[in-house]
This record gives sequence, structure tokens and C-alpha cells, in this order.
Amino acid sequence: MSILTAMLGVALILMVLWDGFETIILPRRVTRRFRLTRVFYRTTWLPWSKLVRSLSSGRHQENLLSFYGPFSLLLLLSFWACVLIFGFGILYYASGPAIKTPGASAGFSTCLYLSGTTFFTLGLGDVVPTTRFASLLTVAEAGMGLGFLALVIGYLPALNQSFSRREVNISLLDARAGSPPSAAEMLRRHRDDHGMEELRQLLHEWELWSAELLESHLSYPVLAYFRSQHDNQSWLAALTAILDTSALVMVGLEGACERQAELTFAIARHAVVDLSIILGVPPGGSDADRLPDTILEHLRAFLIAAGLKVREGNEADQKLRALRQMYEPYLYSLAKRLCLTLPPWISESSLKDNWQTSVWEPESTLRRGNRPRRVGEKHF
Repeated sequence: MSILTAMLGVALILMVLWDGFETIILPRRVTRRFRLTRVFYRTTWLPWSKLVRSLSSGRHQENLLSFYGPFSLLLLLSFWACVLIFGFGILYYASGPAIKTPGASAGFSTCLYLSGTTFFTLGLGDVVPTTRFASLLTVAEAGMGLGFLALVIGYLPALNQSFSRREVNISLLDARAGSPPSAAEMLRRHRDDHGMEELRQLLHEWELWSAELLESHLSYPVLAYFRSQHDNQSWLAALTAILDTSALVMVGLEGACERQAELTFAIARHAVVDLSIILGVPPGGSDADRLPDTILEHLRAFLIAAGLKVREGNEADQKLRALRQMYEPYLYSLAKRLCLTLPPWISESSLKDNWQTSVWEPESTLRRGNRPRRVGEKHF
């Protein structure tokens, strides 16, 4: 019985160590189906998102959902620490009468107490090991506790830096594609003489952004749950707008940067697919089509009115439909899982960009979804 108990403790410790290695240190996608981290996020995000959506709506709902990413990270680290303490506690218990206590004989609760004080390197001295094996366990657990703390200290800054780099381009997209960003608005704002060259440069920058998003979010999947500063912005909305714009240019748009659009579309679509895999979200459909025929005609008329030359006809429609089928099913599923809203192909003209608003302007002049904070709310 002691051997089986010890094997259980060793299995728990190794499971947490390997899971922490894959989550924090290993810089590549993990294809193994069963992972503690994956189970943790699947069993905590879905109840949290359903609870928030049932209790609140609008801005309050978005605020509560935004707490999950940072808070879940702290919970995951605490979960790992608890499992390690429990695993070492089992090993102390399985080692038999190897612990000296000031009172009665050591039970499992005393073993857990010794494990906890050792892991956090408290060194109280009221419960001590009496055998060489138990002493080696305390040394190993104390060293693991210090290593765990060092990983946490190194892990959090890396996450914050990746999040900040992701959000910089999302903020820059505000003046180039609207709030929320849309393909129609992005093309309209690049319609002047040098607009196509600027659009090519923009798509090149977003090709790099998509590659960095893919790399950072495969290494740190928790970043997918970190939400942007504004309610009408998100990494998924920005990626959607870039894919939509690239698809329109590829279909095509005369005089535009078709080759750069193909390159950007390829890496952006690659990011969408791989993130769906890492989050365990299979592609799916939507109750409403993002681009029905009526909206497509309106979109073309909008672009033509802006002075852009757009290709029309059945061949262009079929090519656009085929391109959309390559990425939209993944976007639908990701948006549903993460409780995010996909941007439209063409935005309402009455909505202001985030940069055009201010907390001191009257409520009636502000665009929907970007209400200023009221007195007493946290602000910097």
C-alpha cells in the first residue's frame, strides 16, 4: 500500500513539473490531448463566461470577462503549487514513521503541513523529518519551491511584454480601419494617391504582427483570454479585419498590392487555424452570414463611391466565397468560445473612432461601446 501511495505522489509531482515545463518553458505547440493546463482552462472559463453573461450585459459584462485572463493565471500557478504540496505530502505519508512531531504520531494532515512549510521554505522546525529519505524529500521540495518562485517571476514579465506588443498594433489600427475595424473602412482610408503603397506597408506590418501573434499565443495560450483596453477592440477583431481586407484585395482591387495581401492572408489564416487547435475549438458555422449578397453589393458600392476600382461578377464572388470559407469557420468558433464579437465588413458611418472621443465630452457625442468612466471609477 505504501508503494502504491508513493507512486501516486510521484505521478502528481511529475505531472505538474511536465505541465509547467510545457506551459512556461517549451516554446512550441503541445499536441498532447490531456494536459492539466488545458483541463484547468476548459473547466474554469466556460462556467465563468456563462455566469457573467447571465448576470450582466454590455460594458459590465466585458469588464468581468476581462478579469478572467489575469486571474486565471494566478489560479493556475496556485493550482500547480497545491498539487505539488499534495504530492510531496503523500510521499511523506508513504515513508512511514519518518516525521517527528511535538504531539501525537504524524497523520496525513501533519504530512501536508510539513510539505507546505517546506515548499514555501518557512522552516518553522516544529515538524521535522527523522530519516534520510524524508530529509532528502524536504531538500528536494524546498529547492522546487524556490525554482517555482523563479519561474513565476520570469513568466509574468514575458506575458506582459507579449500582451503589450500585441496591443500596440491594435491601437494603431484604430485610425486606419475604424472602431471596430472593418475591411471597407480600411480600404476607404487608403484611397488617395499614395494609399495603395501605404496599404501595402500596413499589410506587411500585419504580416509580421500575425506571425508574432502565432508565436506568442502558441507559447502562452493564456494570452488569448487577455482582452484589449477598449470594448470595441480585440486581437480577434483585428485579425478578422486584416483577413477580410486581404481577401478583398486578392479578389480583387485594381492597382492594389495583391502579392502582399496573399502573404498577409496566408500567415493570418495560419494563426487563426493554429490558435483554434491549441484552444481546442473546431471550426463551426454561424446563425448569421457576415457578408450576404445585399451587404456585398453595398460594400462594392461603398468602395466604388470612395474612388476604388473593384472587380465584380460571378467569378469574383466565388473567389471571395472560397477565401472566406478558409478562415471564417475558425473565427466563428473562436469568437463563440472567447465571448468576442467579430467586426462587420462595413461599419456604421455614425460611429466615431476611439481617438475621436474623450471622457470630458458629452455622452451623446461618444460612440457606442466606449462610454467614459464615471466619477469614482478607476482611471489613470
